[in-house]
Amino acid sequence: MSLQQSLHDVMGHCYYLSETNWYNVVVFVFLTAEYENAKNSLNQISLWDHIIPDKEHANLQLEVKSRYPLIDQGSSLRGKKVQLVLHWYVMPNAGAMTQDQMALSEFKLPDAYTS
Repeated sequence: MSLQQSLHDVMGHCYYLSETNWYNVVVFVFLTAEYENAKNSLNQISLWDHIIPDKEHANLQLEVKSRYPLIDQGSSLRGKKVQLVLHWYVMPNAGAMTQDQMALSEFKLPDAYTS
């Protein structure tokens, strides 16, 4: 599934949750790279984020370029499996905030590389 299709699905989900009150909703979406190492079972690196202020801005047509570098302290990313995960928070003006996520793809980083 492409990021574009995933964002479309997320916005459909958010629209469904707040069908009659879109003017009261802001959606925060962000993309993380997630991996495990010896110290932590879950490490997350934020790669991209976007605030969707209203329904008119919900149909994103974009080519995502990482806003933030894929780096880690030390060399614990070498040879690791990394999963890209799309997260979103639906934030109404009043009431409970909801959140969800969707795994997009997985890849393995090389055992050796230069920065």
